[in-house]
Amino acid sequence: MAFAPDSVGFTYGDKSIIGCFNECEDGRLFEFSKNTDSTFNMPHKIWVTTPSNLDSGFRYGIVKKTVAYLVTDEDDNGPIFEKWKIKGLGVYQNQSLNIQFR
Repeated sequence: MAFAPDSVGFTYGDKSIIGCFNECEDGRLFEFSKNTDSTFNMPHKIWVTTPSNLDSGFRYGIVKKTVAYLVTDEDDNGPIFEKWKIKGLGVYQNQSLNIQFR
């Protein structure tokens, strides 16, 4: 289970938080947000460490309806992805904990 930090939340952050999902293999919950960095050309940050001060706290990636691709490394050919099967994709609705599951 890994939660995004307050810095991307609706109340105290930049409001870039998007939602959450459960990883199928172990059922762990992860939150994800928009990638607001220009450092890496991926649409999402997938928050993988709570508290996030243990490392960067996130992996760049792409979250789709039933799968998430996380960047785990980079070589001369570009990013190296790890594929996770996911379920229970939820999208947070405008500053509330009302979650819309897709």
